Amino acid sequence: MSAVGENLISVSNTVFALSTPMGGAIAVIRATGPLCRPVLESVFSGRISERLLSFGRISDGGKVLDECMAVFFPAPHSYTGEDMFELDLHGSYAVVTAVSRLLLAKGLEPAPAGEFTKRAFLNGRMDLVQADAVMDLINSETERSARAAMDQLRGGLSARIRAIEEQLLDFGSELGAALDYPEEMEDEVLSSVPGALLPALSELGSLIENGKTNKIVRDGAKLVIIGRPNAGKSSLLNALLNEDRAIVTEYAGTTRDILEEKLSLCGLPVRLVDTAGLRESADPVEAIGIGRAEKQAETAELVLLVIDGSEPLSCGDRELVKKTSGMLVIFVINKQDLAPETALAAEKELTALRADAETAVISCKTRSGIDELARKAAALLGAGEGGAIVTNERHIALMELAKAELEKALDESSTDLVSELVASALSALAGITGREFSEELLDRIFSRFCVGK
Repeated sequence: MSAVGENLISVSNTVFALSTPMGGAIAVIRATGPLCRPVLESVFSGRISERLLSFGRISDGGKVLDECMAVFFPAPHSYTGEDMFELDLHGSYAVVTAVSRLLLAKGLEPAPAGEFTKRAFLNGRMDLVQADAVMDLINSETERSARAAMDQLRGGLSARIRAIEEQLLDFGSELGAALDYPEEMEDEVLSSVPGALLPALSELGSLIENGKTNKIVRDGAKLVIIGRPNAGKSSLLNALLNEDRAIVTEYAGTTRDILEEKLSLCGLPVRLVDTAGLRESADPVEAIGIGRAEKQAETAELVLLVIDGSEPLSCGDRELVKKTSGMLVIFVINKQDLAPETALAAEKELTALRADAETAVISCKTRSGIDELARKAAALLGAGEGGAIVTNERHIALMELAKAELEKALDESSTDLVSELVASALSALAGITGREFSEELLDRIFSRFCVGK
């Protein structure tokens, strides 16, 4: 393990990368490293002013490659903490290729994926929580997931982790003193273990619970629609998407395979899966679709079991209710517009069969109840108004490790062992922010990044 500033990875070279997709009107090439200023001065004809865009030409000897805008960012006040420049070029393949070849000839190297953010971390411009948040922000598909990433990028989680570390470091110093003067201090320090560790344990527990709830904000949820044939599963998919995505007919068994679509559900990214109707079937093709539907339901974060509310509950409906035991489920009573009283009777019976499950009475045809169903689904998936402070699986795992070590320390009566367990907890927390890190960890984190970021 190493700490930032110990030069675990050499950053003495100067690298560059295209930071925008190829083929747009503008192409942005960015570079970072010690050669940035001399190289920019040698290829750009315009005035080079710190943090100020200037117009000029990019030339290779006497050959003008492009007219562009350029900006120079001096160290340490740049994204990476090093000297940087950016070139806003015309977005043609020919221009980008020619300028890239010129930069290679001037001694710059192509940047690997995530190199700019890795250097920002290594130079102390951000911690690992913020580095993770950069990629989360790039990949966010909803306003809520972008908001969660921005909170982490601005240091919301880092501040709470640092506060826990400060508590443990203060207590660690008391443990160290007790080890040096056991006769005078050991009993007093050991008696203070619960008071010293319980606040940290409470905060870790809160963050872990927040993380388990809000991991879905970053990664999305799998929401699977199941039900008997012709109950309205495909109609529900179309109603939630607000478009005619799935084929809908009056004939049972129209859907034979899995149909998956992405959806923002009250700000949560969701993968909405429509499945084949569940029933006994001698048709081998339909049977394959039914088997796939059952497997999809088993791996779903939330199941929507659609019931035909225009007729009383059947034995097949009740059998499906039993199969949802142990699943997070909403019983969706469809076709309320055809038989309102029958639909309400079905709702009462379903509530009696599984009092722990939510119900929703809707009509896909009139869209009655669709918005309320979406709100119920989002609430069950954790879309409350509270902030999504923790969304990263790596962070959650390290918090759980730190919490487990502190819980062990509560039961110890040896100052040595308590001190070791507190140190172990601190090491786990340091792995979240990057106060301690390994080259393998950095490679794993930054390999997810795109080139140019």
